[in-house]
Amino acid sequence: MKQKNIILCGFMGCGKSTVGTLLAKKTGMAFFDLDSYIEKQEKKTVAQIFADSGEAYFRELERNAAKALSEKNGVVIAAGGGTLTFRENVDSLKKSGVIILLDLPVETVAARLKNDTTRPLLNRPDKDKAMKELYDKRLPLYRAAADIVVNADDSPMQVCREIMDFL
Repeated sequence: MKQKNIILCGFMGCGKSTVGTLLAKKTGMAFFDLDSYIEKQEKKTVAQIFADSGEAYFRELERNAAKALSEKNGVVIAAGGGTLTFRENVDSLKKSGVIILLDLPVETVAARLKNDTTRPLLNRPDKDKAMKELYDKRLPLYRAAADIVVNADDSPMQVCREIMDFL
């Protein structure tokens, strides 16, 4: 019997990688971070890919990675912050799994990402304004894609427990 994948989505800084790692340990499933998966294939960081080849090229890599990972069985996948803003990625990932939104208020995201310089879409002078605009644009898309919404404002272990209770 095929085991469903668990796909974590949400805005950057919401804890997808941290919670995904915990969830994988607790369930015995393999864990894949979509951005890390792309970085390994390209032998570059996401920021370098953006700088060298642009966002459109990165989104193409992301689409291919989402498709490849959706063909796996019984894995935990932390989707990139922009992955589920594209219908094609949502469709690919939904075929093999349940999508869980790690929901976090934008104020908490801002606090978590205050000193983070690794995110290409936020590396600009008006970081807070850019973050709020991106958050407002993406949140409805995450909600539309999600099968389950979990409050990610708790500790990663608590968020993990909540997800396991849902499943």
